[in-house]
Amino acid sequence: MWRFWIDRGGTFTDCIGVSPEGETHVMKVLSSDEAPLTGIRSILGIDGSASIPPCEVKMGTTVATNALLERKGREHTLLITKGFSDALEIGTQQRSKLFDLRIKKPSLLYSRVIEIEERISAHGDILQPLDEDSVREQLIDLQNEGVENLAIVFLHAFAFPQHEIRLAEMAREVGYTHVSSSHEVCPEIGFTSRGDTTVADAYLTPLLVDYLNHLKRELPGSILKMMQSSGGLIEAERFRGHNSILSGPAAGVVACARVGERFGISRVVGFDMGGTSTDVSRYDGGFERVYETETAGVRIKAPMIRIHTVAAGGGSLCRFHGGRLQSGPESAGSDPGPLSYGLVDDRGKLRATDLTVTDVNLFLGRILPENFPFDLKPDRVDQRIQAISERCREDGENLTPEEVAEGFLQITNLNMAQAIKEISVMRGHDVREDLL
Repeated sequence: MWRFWIDRGGTFTDCIGVSPEGETHVMKVLSSDEAPLTGIRSILGIDGSASIPPCEVKMGTTVATNALLERKGREHTLLITKGFSDALEIGTQQRSKLFDLRIKKPSLLYSRVIEIEERISAHGDILQPLDEDSVREQLIDLQNEGVENLAIVFLHAFAFPQHEIRLAEMAREVGYTHVSSSHEVCPEIGFTSRGDTTVADAYLTPLLVDYLNHLKRELPGSILKMMQSSGGLIEAERFRGHNSILSGPAAGVVACARVGERFGISRVVGFDMGGTSTDVSRYDGGFERVYETETAGVRIKAPMIRIHTVAAGGGSLCRFHGGRLQSGPESAGSDPGPLSYGLVDDRGKLRATDLTVTDVNLFLGRILPENFPFDLKPDRVDQRIQAISERCREDGENLTPEEVAEGFLQITNLNMAQAIKEISVMRGHDVREDLL
């Protein structure tokens, strides 16, 4: 059968297909929910309505990552031991930016929290039995209010999960779509981190399940495996939200390691610049892993390959703001894309309004329009850079349009170079003999 490797990024989705005869085909499409299917159909040479024959698909995706960053996961209710309703909101009380005078707390993932009458001691003694009749009424009331997903976090459940197990059984009997229990998601000591990981799973897994079910319906008889944050593949049916945060970037780290080994080099620095972000990593014969991280203000306890990500890519917005040039962190994404793409809306109005790193490279002659797959609009880029140059002069900075473009590019490069330092020299590694 055909074999496919797919990387769904924030801007583009890359597809590699190998035929039964061993021929390799490559396709790049704009990212969307249908992008993997579009890429497969394009490689097979079939139209959008034709069914896809059985094949083997291995995929990394940023669906969960973007949902967490943009807070677009699924609503759910947290069921927690009585007396601890605010434990996850309080967290560890660690301030992410110690010297900020105005602290902006990250938004909570769960929409509401309900305390459950139950308590098991640290030694497994039942101090407060689970009141099943009362809990069942609460579950039915929640369901009548439209709640479909639950996160269950009880004290000491990592070692004594009997109350969590029974409550999850009752929830499924009542008809809840998805139930995340902390003893299944993160069976480790540490109430706060276990709770945060479970809530993240309840927030992301239903989204992934719906997405993967859609893919499987379009891929009848096919084998679908997903890349996890730890760098390993797993069947789509067992893919969970808390293990998917670095799904796409982790595959790149594994690929860097394999390429290095093929050429007899065991020390590799991986550098992956995409449209939205740049991911850097290091491999020295073994993968560096972390077991507790904070992503988008959410603490997650799960094995992950150590990857440092910065908001710098081909789609990073280049602006003049507050008297200085800025590159990122916002990105144009695949829609509206760079200014030079010239995408317009239904009324013929230009969708993009900001420069991107891609536009800057076009202005500086680093991109040849005749080699691009579609016509670019360099005139719009020239006008925008000229306008920024004039604004700089008004602020007392006499920068030519070429110097403005070079400045944007230099800022972007410095951001990415700093990311490489974060995972290498700042951790005590001498990278002069490493392969980039």
